Amino acid sequence: MDRQALTRRSLVGVGLGGAAMAAAPGVLAQANPPPADPARPGTLTTAPVSQAGLGPRLTLHAIDNFHGTPGAGMVCDLSIREGDTYRPIKTVTTAANGRTPEPLLSEDALRVGHYELLLHFEEYFARTGASLPSPNFLGLVPVRFVIRDASQRYHLPVLFTPWGYSYYRGS
Repeated sequence: MDRQALTRRSLVGVGLGGAAMAAAPGVLAQANPPPADPARPGTLTTAPVSQAGLGPRLTLHAIDNFHGTPGAGMVCDLSIREGDTYRPIKTVTTAANGRTPEPLLSEDALRVGHYELLLHFEEYFARTGASLPSPNFLGLVPVRFVIRDASQRYHLPVLFTPWGYSYYRGS
């Protein structure tokens, strides 16, 4: 295929694989990659940090998308719902890597229930020196989630800016 003739319409007919081959002639995907060369780095075959042997736990990772850095120094209050109110369990501050030094909860402390993690966004961004309106759009942000099986591991990555945030159950 003539490289100059590559248009969206022409690529639809050949599909994604054909489009990749047309865009980079001579480069083919390999079904069986060559044997690993011990002198060169290869693909990961295990997780960077082994989770083997760790029991049930709840961990947090705060990621500051505004600055493009880990959310170091984020104050977080963890609570569990009892009836119609949340009872505080602990207050933690994230380390330089945006994680807490220890799991939020582990082993027998991790129980089935409804939890709230209250994130101190306004305080965090004030400490970073970010030029934002006062008060900030987001001040204290509650992240609510449910632990249904206390025998599992739960990881809670929270990505945030002064104007928004998202979170999910990670691995």
